Parts: sequence; structure tokens; C-alpha cells
Amino acid sequence: MSTIDFEPHPLLRSGHAQTLASALVPRKFDLPRAERRLFQVDTWSRLLGMCHWQTGKSRSVPVLVIVHGLEGSSDSNYVRGIAEKAYLRGYHVLRMNQRNCGGTEGLTPTLYNSGMSGDYRAVLEELIEKDGFEQIFFAGYSMGGNLVTKMAGEFGDDFPAALHGVCAVCPAIDLGACADALERRDNYLYQRHFVKGLMSRYARKAKLFPSRYPLNGLRPVRTVREFDDVITAPQFGFRDADEYYEAVGAKRLVDQVRLPLLVITAEDDPFVPFVNFLALRLEQYPAIRFRPVQHGGHCGFISRFSGSERFWAEQRIVEFCDAHRKV
Repeated sequence: MSTIDFEPHPLLRSGHAQTLASALVPRKFDLPRAERRLFQVDTWSRLLGMCHWQTGKSRSVPVLVIVHGLEGSSDSNYVRGIAEKAYLRGYHVLRMNQRNCGGTEGLTPTLYNSGMSGDYRAVLEELIEKDGFEQIFFAGYSMGGNLVTKMAGEFGDDFPAALHGVCAVCPAIDLGACADALERRDNYLYQRHFVKGLMSRYARKAKLFPSRYPLNGLRPVRTVREFDDVITAPQFGFRDADEYYEAVGAKRLVDQVRLPLLVITAEDDPFVPFVNFLALRLEQYPAIRFRPVQHGGHCGFISRFSGSERFWAEQRIVEFCDAHRKV
């Protein structure tokens, strides 16, 4: 795997600049039209995947499954960016929408949460058993990074032979610490963005399932922690946000990861505290490749180089998959 270090774009040398530029600057992508596909992940719930299958290539060619972060979708810039790089490298690509994302509120009666790694085990099983894929990789950003890391830890030694590797970029593996960080004054815009999106999604769910998601009687929600305390935790059987955060964070499972795992994060991430990764000492685990950088922000990693190296983390993901695929 490449040892190319990350060198930030000269105009983006702060965590906030990297974070905002990656989310707001428009990008163009060279991808063929996607095939829509629904994955049954439990009795009542389906996920929408956007498939870019390589024409005329067998299922022995690797497939990369990409999972977005909180309030993202399969159309998020970083999802399309990874998909483009992987597809042009010859991979089959699957861009997943988490529950309720990408306009799919009607496909499940539930909300989503950061612990639903079982959804991606179900996707993995279908790709193996129904499609016959022999080499499968997962990549997740932020909340999606927590989900795929959690899945890897839950497998432990007993991971499917077809699962060749997992990549996590800025994974929110300690959700309590992330919620606390969002409450800092300098993170006000991110907090507002997430809460607005979460409450809008809850309102759409309330229209579809009014008896399950009441709008009257809710106390004011101004932070992500308050949303999880008032809505997420009780919907999924947790006492409060703290119990939910402790139960679903991948931090308690990283020591059980045995399949190849790439973790990329930044010291200046505004709301996924870098100190969490230092405390876990990820470099001590043989299966984990830890790639911290100084100035990448949250899921930014926009470098000073042009071409394929402009979006550094995306390039590292595809190289990691190349290093662990069978030719």
C-alpha cells in the first residue's frame, strides 16, 4: 500500500476549511448510470443500493460497498468519489443508503442509528449467497465508519472468507465524545445542520407512521445529544443517550478485529476527537492499519495535488483494497 503522506491544499490548512470544502464544493464524477437494488435487511426493512456493475466481468472481480455518514446518502461527494476511483480501477461498486436516507423513509418503519451493523452483515450475506461475489470490501465514513468497524469487530476470527477488508474514514467510534464535541461553540454550524436534518427526517417519518412517531409533546431538540436522548434512545430500547452511545460505539470492539482494517482520521477533525484514537492505541493491533494525518478535517483530506491524489483518503481506500484483493 502507498506510503504517500497527506499534504493539505494550501488554502485548506484547518479542520473547518477541510470539512466545509469537502461538503460544499461541487464535484463531477465519471460513473455509469447506477442500477437500483433493494436489500432486505430484516422482516420489515429494506435498504436501497446504487449498483455500478462492471459489464461482462465475473463475480470473482472485487466489489466495494460504500456506507455514508450521518445525514448523508449514496449521493454524498465522498461516496461518489470513492465509487468513481474504484470503478475506474475495475471494481464492481455498490453505493448504499442507510435506513431512511436517499429518500427511502418508506422502506422501513424504523429510524436509523449508529449501531445497525446487522444491516451490512445482511448486505454482505446477500452479495455472497445470492450474487456469488468472492471478494468484498466495505468502506464507511463517519457514522458509516463506525458501522463497518463495528461489523468487523463483531465477526472477530469468524469473518467470511469473501470479506477481504474494511476501511473507515473519521469513524465516530466514541459517539458520546462526538456528541460532546458538537456542543462546542465553534461547532455550532455542524450541530445546527445535523439537528435540522434529523428533525426533518423525523417529521417525514411521523407522516408515514403517525402512531409510532408523535410530533406533539416532544420537548425542544437543539443538539444531537438531545435528539438521541428524546428520540433515538427510546425508539431502540435504550434508557437514554448515554446508554445508547456506550452500546453502539465500535470503540469496544476494535480489539476483536481480525480482518484487514484501514482507519484514516485527522488530528483537526472538529467533532470526532483524535484523542479517542490515541487512547485505543490502534497501532498495537496487527489487523489494523492506522493512518492519522494532521490537517484533514472531518472527511475532507483535500490535498495540494491534482488528479487522483486530490482527494487523498479516497485514493488510499482503493489502494488498500488493491493490496488485499486476489488477482
